[in-house]
Amino acid sequence: MVEGQLRDREISDTRVLAAMGRVPREVFLPPEWHGRAYDDAALPIGEGQTMSQPYMVARICEELALTGREHVLDVGTGSGYQAAVLAELVERVETIERIPALAERARSSLREAGYDRVRVHVGDGTLGLPEEAPFDAIAVAAAASGIPPQLYEQLKPRGRLVIPIGKRRVQRLQVVVRSPEGPAVLRTVPCRFVPLVGEGGFG
Repeated sequence: MVEGQLRDREISDTRVLAAMGRVPREVFLPPEWHGRAYDDAALPIGEGQTMSQPYMVARICEELALTGREHVLDVGTGSGYQAAVLAELVERVETIERIPALAERARSSLREAGYDRVRVHVGDGTLGLPEEAPFDAIAVAAAASGIPPQLYEQLKPRGRLVIPIGKRRVQRLQVVVRSPEGPAVLRTVPCRFVPLVGEGGFG
């Protein structure tokens, strides 16, 4: 996976590549999908949701430009896999999921994989976690039609928000930096994610 799907597709951050190699992806999938855990594909996790393909998880983590000491918010816990990868890269990870059953499953999977320090919250991810803010970085694993203002406001100055922006079926992964002049979009790449549901999402 690391060599064929990530390094060959220009994921170059050595810390991200090492983290992707350490996290056991199968732990975060239903048993019937364990045999395909390292496929270059998004895979179903129940409740109408999917685990993002490895490349997109790695791309989000690389675009966050993490150094190791950050406090990060992961929006859209899903299986918990992306939160686990982030936990390999930073000091503190908060992750929020709107579907209680998925949140509970993610807690269990994170414990099984040894990531007890990741804190899983249930709530509207579009509103972030103001009680835990500010964050050095925020990763969003679902698409919005625009930058959710509550998430942007919970960034530290120069903090990064990586989020898919666009329509329900076609988006671009945007890297947004909080600056004195307002949101600065550094770059975008094509992507396709499930819609971000909530007050600040698609509804």
